[in-house]
Amino acid sequence: MPGSNDVIPPTRPVIGEREIEAAVRVLRSGMVVQGPEVAAFEQEFSELVAGRHCVAVNSGTSALYLSLLALGLGPGDEVVVPSFSFAATANAVRLVGAEPVFADIDSASFCLDPAAVEAAVTARTAAVMPVHLFGHPAAMDQIMAVAQRYSLAVVEDAAQAHGAALGGRPAGTFGAAGCFSFYPTKNMHSLEGGMVTTADAELARTLRLLRNQGMEQRYANEIVGANVRMTDVAAAVGREQLRQLPEWTRQRRANAKYLDAAITRAVTPAVADGAYHVYHQYTVRVRGDRDAVQQGLRERGVGSAVYYPTPIHRLRPYVNAEGVRGPLPETDRAAREVLSLPVFPSLTEAELARIATAVDGVAVAA
Repeated sequence: MPGSNDVIPPTRPVIGEREIEAAVRVLRSGMVVQGPEVAAFEQEFSELVAGRHCVAVNSGTSALYLSLLALGLGPGDEVVVPSFSFAATANAVRLVGAEPVFADIDSASFCLDPAAVEAAVTARTAAVMPVHLFGHPAAMDQIMAVAQRYSLAVVEDAAQAHGAALGGRPAGTFGAAGCFSFYPTKNMHSLEGGMVTTADAELARTLRLLRNQGMEQRYANEIVGANVRMTDVAAAVGREQLRQLPEWTRQRRANAKYLDAAITRAVTPAVADGAYHVYHQYTVRVRGDRDAVQQGLRERGVGSAVYYPTPIHRLRPYVNAEGVRGPLPETDRAAREVLSLPVFPSLTEAELARIATAVDGVAVAA
C-alpha cells in the first residue's frame, strides 16, 4: 500500500524556475502594477481567442463582475446560469444587482442545457452565462441561437476552459464577453488573476475604465470604477504559463485518453461532437457510495476531489431566491455522482496506471 507521502494529488500547480525568474525580473524593474507586462500578456492571450481584445484583471470573479457591469446589467434583470458550478458564477450576477435564474445541465457535458435555458427565459431575462465546465465547451451554437431569439447578452464563464473550442472556435469568442481565471489550479495561472475577452472595442474600453477607478489617464476619471487591476508580477507569471499551455493541454488530453481506455468501472467523461476538451478536470460518475470510493482511492494512494457537492441553488444565499423555480434533476444527480481524478500534465504512465487500477478496484468494492 502506498505510504502517506506517495499519494497522487488531485491537482499539481506549476510554479517553476521560469515563473520565479519572471516574477523576480519584474520586482527588480520597479514597474509592478499595470505596466508593460500586463499589456504584453493581454496581447499574447489575444492569440488564444482569435484576436479578441483582452482586458486583464485581478481574478476570474472580477472578470465576470466587470463584464456584467460593462454590459449594463443591474436591478430588475435576470441572468440564466447553471447551478452546477462554482458560486462565483451566480455571485457576479448578484453583485451587479441582477438575479441569477438557475437552469439545468446536460447530463453528458455537465454544461448548461440549451433547452433548459430557453425554458428559463422570462420578460426580465437580459443575459445568459454558460460555463465551460471542467474544460468542456458548452453547447454555444445552440445557446447563441436561444440568445438571438430573445435578444439576450451572452457572457461566457470560461474560467476552466483555456484553449477549449467548439467547432474550431475558441471558448471565450462566442458571446459579448468571455471570462477566464488564472487561479493556481487552472490549466494555466498567474498566481491569481483573470481576463475578459471581447470583439467589441468600446466594451473593452469600458472594461479598462472599470478596472482602474474609471480612468485611462491619471486623475481624469470618466466613470465610477474600482481597483481590480492585475499586477505586472502576475502578468509575467501568466506569460510564462501561456507559453507552456499548448504542451500542457496536449499532455492533459493524452492523459485523459489513457484513462478513458483503462477505466472500466466508472462512467468516464463524454466529449460532444466538435468539442475540444482541455480537461481542467477529469470527472467521472460514480453510481455507488462515492464517499467509500473516494476513501478507497485515498487508501490506494490516489487523490480525488468532488466539484461541486452542493449546487449553487442549494447554498444559503440562494436557497429561497426567486431564481429557484423548480427541480434541477441533472444538476442534483451530478452533485451526487461526480468525482474528479488527477489528469495534470506531469503524471507519469505508471501513475496513470495506478489511478485506473485504483478506480476499477474501489468501484467494484463499492
